[in-house]
Amino acid sequence: MLTRWEKIENNKVKLEIEVAAPEVDTALDKAYRKVVQKVSLPGFRKGKVPRRILESRFGPEALHEEALEILLPPAYEQAVEEAAVEPIGQPDFKLVQIEQGKPLIVHATIEVIPPVELGQYLGLEAEQEEVEITDDQVEHALRLIQEQHSRMEPKEEGAAAMGDLVIIDFKGFVNDEPYAGGESENYALELGSGSFIPGFEEQLIGAVTGEEKEIKLTFPENYRNEKLAGKEVLFKVTVKQIKEKKLPELDDEFAKTVSDKDTLAEFRTQIREQMEQNALDQARAELEDTLIKKVAEASQVEMPEILIERQIDKMLADMKQYLHLRYPGLTLEKFCELSGKSIDELRAEKRDEATEKAKAGLVLGALITKEGIAAEESEVEEKIDGITAQYNDQPERVRNYLENQGRFSLKEEIRIRKAIDLLVSAAQITTVKKGAHQSE
Repeated sequence: MLTRWEKIENNKVKLEIEVAAPEVDTALDKAYRKVVQKVSLPGFRKGKVPRRILESRFGPEALHEEALEILLPPAYEQAVEEAAVEPIGQPDFKLVQIEQGKPLIVHATIEVIPPVELGQYLGLEAEQEEVEITDDQVEHALRLIQEQHSRMEPKEEGAAAMGDLVIIDFKGFVNDEPYAGGESENYALELGSGSFIPGFEEQLIGAVTGEEKEIKLTFPENYRNEKLAGKEVLFKVTVKQIKEKKLPELDDEFAKTVSDKDTLAEFRTQIREQMEQNALDQARAELEDTLIKKVAEASQVEMPEILIERQIDKMLADMKQYLHLRYPGLTLEKFCELSGKSIDELRAEKRDEATEKAKAGLVLGALITKEGIAAEESEVEEKIDGITAQYNDQPERVRNYLENQGRFSLKEEIRIRKAIDLLVSAAQITTVKKGAHQSE
């Protein structure tokens, strides 16, 4: 195979791919054997039409599409390798020649990774916050765990208070008429959750079981239902039950229940150690982000639009997943609607951040190339072992996927990690008190 290439504008490369005639003839033969199975002509059994008659009736180009599917993928892959370029988009192919007894000639125009002019990346100065976990922070974390293991029990005496769960029936009226969606039975509402119209929960504080109340409110001007926005509403509410939160005792038994520790003191120590590790991880991540940003700012590269758009796509996909997990049923489109913006406006908002992230990726790639950073097979295997160990069900299926489709991604992940570790190890780091970062 013969490949010629030339650089054209905006980080684009034009490849001229030529495949030898014998390979073309073989591909056309294979294409004929496949196409003929779909052809029916009077006087011939299906699949038995001679090639010269098939080409005479439908033209030689009847075989070209199938032949190109055989020839083009490996030829393009080899051409890219020979030209030593890294495509970042789909190629734009232009067929120049495909004919029996002659070489295949195809032109492919592709956008490629642009050259990066690296700035300083060794010996960078950066600050890192020291890790300090206070007793108050440990106690707060312990109280949160206590809250998570609380139980809601019927309130035998007293009125509803903030934090209680009230079971209510309610019906809403606008201009003395019930409105759609304004009625429910056995609705569980935690007072203080802020999940209802502002002012509703506050007016239930002090209510007792069996009490019937009338609550008057005004829908917010930005209420999601435009027909109700700004309207006065009257809710007729019946308090059917009140439940209060019962917290478990903070003692050794609690520690045994929620952890692998035998005493509360040991559990507190475990919480502190985990908080310290989390704080160290966060401080390290912030340091790495700072160093990557410094290198990116010091480097020069012409950013391809396709990489920026891909990064925006990834950011919106991450945002969509977050909304799904945090607020089930809330789509990205609905989020935009509630925020009063379009998807295009959201994409525009993300553009600057996406450009920074895409540039950082290119800069790290250039650093990896310059330093000759590689991923050893033993490192890939170790990573596969670590990922596979996390899956108790079907570990072999996971391993098979990683060893085949996922191997390139793992190698790239290892190379990037080594590049970032190089930045950190070579940096001049000053430890500062939390919140004492100097403005740059």
